[in-house]
Amino acid sequence: MNPFLTLNKSYIDGKFVSGYGMSNFENLNPYNDEILTTIRLVSKNQTERALSGARVAQKEWGRLPRTRKKVLKQAYKLFNKNKSDIIDCLIKETGSTFIKAEVEFRMSMMILKESIKLVDEIGFVEEKSGLIPTKTNKIYRKPKGVISSISPFNFPFHLSMRTIAPALALGNTVVHKPDIQTGITSGSVFAKVFHDAGMPTGVFQSILTEPSEIGDMLVEHDAVNLVSFTGSTEVGRHIGGLAGSHLKQVALELGGNSPFVVLKDADIKTAVRAAVMGSFLHQGQICMSVNRIIVHQDIHDTFVKQFVKATKKIKSGDPEKKRTLVGPIINKTQLDKTKNFIEMAKREGKMVLEGEQIKNVITPYIFTDIKNDSEIAQSELFSPIALIIKAESDKEALEFASDTEYGLSGSIITKDIARGEKLAVEMESGMTHVNEMPALDMPNIPFGGVKNSGIGRFGSPYVVDEFTELKWVSVQKKSLPYNWLK
Repeated sequence: MNPFLTLNKSYIDGKFVSGYGMSNFENLNPYNDEILTTIRLVSKNQTERALSGARVAQKEWGRLPRTRKKVLKQAYKLFNKNKSDIIDCLIKETGSTFIKAEVEFRMSMMILKESIKLVDEIGFVEEKSGLIPTKTNKIYRKPKGVISSISPFNFPFHLSMRTIAPALALGNTVVHKPDIQTGITSGSVFAKVFHDAGMPTGVFQSILTEPSEIGDMLVEHDAVNLVSFTGSTEVGRHIGGLAGSHLKQVALELGGNSPFVVLKDADIKTAVRAAVMGSFLHQGQICMSVNRIIVHQDIHDTFVKQFVKATKKIKSGDPEKKRTLVGPIINKTQLDKTKNFIEMAKREGKMVLEGEQIKNVITPYIFTDIKNDSEIAQSELFSPIALIIKAESDKEALEFASDTEYGLSGSIITKDIARGEKLAVEMESGMTHVNEMPALDMPNIPFGGVKNSGIGRFGSPYVVDEFTELKWVSVQKKSLPYNWLK
């Protein structure tokens, strides 16, 4: 029995506690609908306690760099010690395939390891000369304070770690609300590991709840200094507007519509391999998944033929089997959305590979003759659906790529590396990858989007500017004359 799967409680002020909210949530295995556990949701009063406790704990935590480093290093050891159980949670609770769960765990550990280096960023930064020779000017970096963290269901362990680890390393305390569907993997697992690693009381709080119970407390509460949210653009826009009205900062990683541009000179094999993985990893439920495949007309038919052939080789079904790439859709709502997108794509294009629904698994669908300005092409699919758009030229392909309200990630496939890099810089996205799929992340790069895909940058050291404050301290060594006061 996986011990983490019994942790159906929130973690507040150093203790696992049952919720006092009005509702229960049945936590289901997305593959077989088995009830893993039932979670009692946290109430407003409990959320108030978590936020207040985090504010009190932050004052001391921010002054203890040695403790922060010690605790986080021990947490790193414990996460790795419990790797098999964490991967099991990812498979059973989130519908991750074994392939995806392995990747997610490895990426998360890279983030934590890189974040530990940030502990020393807090404190004195530099001294600046000024216009007054008798004055010294020193710049200090201080923790932001209390950070509320709200994570999604799709890469729950990784996308929680991306906020939690650097926030804690930089002396902040964190009140974390994971998506309730993945509350154990992205909430209780963190709480248990941090508790066993010796995290002081109140530094990390995990609340398993829903907006229907607590409203917008994680944005509006006086204790919150910054809101870190990963999720839909619709919800992100609401959080950003609300935070702005309270003069609070946000870090938002939102929706995407990643273009995968295959130029005239592209190597077809490279394009096909990257497109298959980028389109269908985790059932397409990634904000950076390939949403539109834009192919030069001269190689369009060859690409389509090879892409369909490669996609047919994908293993779909039981996520516990080690060669499965496409597993279950996370819930019934997303399943219905996927089926609606399939019907829309049938109306707006030509189906060249028909998938099927096997319980909660939908195998890959591929459509051609899609118009870039069609409703289906302009929608974020979050599904195992590939849309192929034909472009008359490389120039048109790149114009299509940026013709979207989103700007998170994208790809360009070409044999001309120098040209590919130049075009990548010009693409309207926060990240663009040459000869690789767009669903990539690394712990030491500036991760984030433009346009409706978000605000701010994650990754070390770029996240330091998001999660800290700079302070100017000047010291006047000799009194100024202020002659006009005589």
